[in-house]
Amino acid sequence: MPAKLIIDLQFASPTLESAVEKTASAALIKKWVKSTGVKSGLITLRFVNAAEGKKLNASFRKKDYATNVLTFPYEHSKNGFTADIIFCLPIIQKEARDQEKTLKAHLAHLIIHGCLHAQGYDHENDRDAKKMEALEIKLLKTLGFTNPYLNS
Repeated sequence: MPAKLIIDLQFASPTLESAVEKTASAALIKKWVKSTGVKSGLITLRFVNAAEGKKLNASFRKKDYATNVLTFPYEHSKNGFTADIIFCLPIIQKEARDQEKTLKAHLAHLIIHGCLHAQGYDHENDRDAKKMEALEIKLLKTLGFTNPYLNS
């Protein structure tokens, strides 16, 4: 694992890159990642369309639909991690509209959510879900966002 933090942003198309940049700058996205407490590692955040999101979800989770975020953790330790985190922008945009949230707030939440998954957090049972959600709420509050679970 690298001794420093490397955050790589990837976009499946220029259209996706433009849409993300209208919502949050690369510097802001990196700030959100760093807010999760990671000190070192290699993190790739890839923004994809619905077709690629569906293909990845089918290949790795055996679910035949696109989902908002997929996390592929490869290595994690107390201070850092190596992971690929995939964001399906059309799904995230639809969820933000449906949940009456800003795209910026929803994207910040999902970036934090994906980074926490990469660090070993999950929500497979109620106890773990409450722990992960409480941490997400706390981190988002420090970034100026409201509780994402209030109106979900």
